[in-house]
Amino acid sequence: MTSVRREGQDVGTPEADGRQQVLARIGRQVLQALGEPTELRGVHVKPLWENHYRANVVVGKDITTTAVVHSYFLVADATGTIVTATPTITRQYP
Repeated sequence: MTSVRREGQDVGTPEADGRQQVLARIGRQVLQALGEPTELRGVHVKPLWENHYRANVVVGKDITTTAVVHSYFLVADATGTIVTATPTITRQYP
C-alpha cells in the first residue's frame, strides 16, 4: 500500500496515527449514542480546529443512494471523548 503525503499532512507518524485514533473514537461514540441506522455507510468525522469536529452519519444502499442523515458539530477533549454536541445526539435507532 502506498501512502500519499499531502501538504500540511503528516502520514505514518505517531501524531497522524493518534489523530486517526481520536477521529475513530469520536465516530464510535456518535454511533453508540445514536444507534446504528439501517444501511449505514459510515460516520465521517472531520477536524475543524482544536478540539472541534463535524461528524456526518452517512447511509445508503450503494454509492449512488448515499445521504447524510445526521450531522453534528462536536467538541471533544484531547482523547476524543465528546464533551458537547450540537444538536444533542439522541437515540434514534435500536
